[in-house]
Amino acid sequence: MDSASVSISLVSDGAPARPAAARTRMLLEAPIVPTLLRLAAPNVLNLLAFVGLITFDGLFVGRLGPDALAGISLVFPWVMLMQHGAASGMGGAVSSAVARALGAGQRERANALATHAVWLALMLSALFSFLMLLAGPLVYRWMGGRGAILEAAVAYANVAFGGALSIWMLNLLANVVRGTGNMGLPATVIVGCVLGHVVISPMLIFGSGPIPALGPAGAGWGLVTSFGAGSIVLFIHLRSAAAPVTLSFRGIRFQWRLLGEFFRVGVPGMLNVAITNITVIALTGVAGHLNRDTAIAYAMGARLEYIIIPLGFGVGTGIVALVGTNWGAKRYARARAIAWSGGAVVAAACGAVGLFFALFPRLWMAIFTADEEIIRIGVSYLQIVGPAYALYGFGIGLYFACQGYGRLALAVVANGIRLVLAAGGGFIAMFWMQTGAAGMFAAIASGFVIYAGLTGIALSGIKVTPQSKGGSS
Repeated sequence: MDSASVSISLVSDGAPARPAAARTRMLLEAPIVPTLLRLAAPNVLNLLAFVGLITFDGLFVGRLGPDALAGISLVFPWVMLMQHGAASGMGGAVSSAVARALGAGQRERANALATHAVWLALMLSALFSFLMLLAGPLVYRWMGGRGAILEAAVAYANVAFGGALSIWMLNLLANVVRGTGNMGLPATVIVGCVLGHVVISPMLIFGSGPIPALGPAGAGWGLVTSFGAGSIVLFIHLRSAAAPVTLSFRGIRFQWRLLGEFFRVGVPGMLNVAITNITVIALTGVAGHLNRDTAIAYAMGARLEYIIIPLGFGVGTGIVALVGTNWGAKRYARARAIAWSGGAVVAAACGAVGLFFALFPRLWMAIFTADEEIIRIGVSYLQIVGPAYALYGFGIGLYFACQGYGRLALAVVANGIRLVLAAGGGFIAMFWMQTGAAGMFAAIASGFVIYAGLTGIALSGIKVTPQSKGGSS
C-alpha cells in the first residue's frame, strides 16, 4: 500500500477512522442527498450524450428511408444490450468492487481490480462479437426483418458488433474511475465520444468528399471509432501517477478470484441488463408481427426508455459509489439511507421526463418521422407508459443500491417478472384479447408498477451478514 493510503481501523460503533483519501472521506461523511446530486451532476452530461446517441442515429438513418430505419431498429436493442451490459451490468460490478476496496482502505487491491477490468473487457468483447456476428442475421429475421430491412440491419450490426471492444473497454475503464468517486472525467470523455459520433456519422452514412457513402454501416463506424478514442483517453489517465487507482500490468498477477469479484455482482447485473433489453426486443418482435407501422412506432417510442435508463444510470453510479464505500467501511445504516434516498431521486428525475412527454408526445415522435399513422401509435405509447416512468426510475435506483451492496439476485428476479408481465401480457393483449397496441402499452406500464414494488422488497431483504462484517469482499 502506498503512502497515500491509510488503513481503516474501527471504533466501537463500527464507524471507520480517517479513510484513504479526501474523496473517500466525502463519500463516508458528507450529507447524503447533496453528495448524491454532486456525484450525479457530471452524469447529466452522460445523459445528454446518450440522448444524442439514441436520437441522432435514428434521425440520420431515417433520411435513408423507412426500410433503413426499421433495419437499425431491429439491431438497436442489441447494441443497447451491449452498451448497458458494459456500463451498468458488468461495469457496475467493477465500480462497486473498486469502491468497496477503497472504502476498506485496500488501495493495492483496487489497483489489481483495475487491471483485471482491462482483461475482462477483452474477454467479454470477444465473446459478444462472436455470438452476435454469428447469430445476428437469424435473430433479425425472427424479429421480422426481410429484404431491404434485413440488409440494413446486417450492415449496421456487422460494424457495431465487430468493434465491440471499443464499447466494452470505454465503459469498464470509466467504471474503474467512477469507483473512486470521480464522475466528472468519465462523463467528459463519454460526451466527447458521442459528440464525435454525431459529427462523423453523417459523413460516413451519406458520404463526404473522398469518404464514400456507407449507408447504415456508417452509423456503426461512427460509434466504434469514437468510443475507441475515448477508451485510449481513459487508459492513459489510469496509467498516470495522478489517478487514485493505478492501472499497471507489471507485478499484477492474473487472479480468477478478482474476476470472480466482478462476476459475483456482474453476472446478475448482466442478466438484469439482458432482461431489460430482451423486453424491448420481444415487444419489438410482437409489434412487428402485427404490422410495420406499429413496430416502428413502438421502437421509436421505446427509445425514450433508453433515455430513462441512462438517466437512472447517471444517478445510479453515484448510488453505487456511495453505498459500496459505506458498506465496505461498515457504515451500514448510512448505506441503507443512501439506498432509499437514491431511489427517490431517480424516481423524481425519470418521472419528470415521462410526464413531460406524456403531455407533449408529438415533440418526441416528430424527431423520427412525419408519417401520421406511426406518430399516432407512438403518441398512444407515450401517453400510456410515460406516467409510469417514475416507478420505473424508483426500481432502477434501488437496483443500483443493491449493486452497491453486491447483492443483486432478488433485484434481477424483479426485472424478470417485469419481462414476463410486459412481454407476455403484451402478446396476450394484442393477439388474444384483440386490444391492439394500446393493450401492449398498458402491459408495459403495469410491469413498471410491479418492478418498483418488487425491488423495494429486494432492498428491504438485504441484511448485515458475517461475510459483510468481514470486509469488502
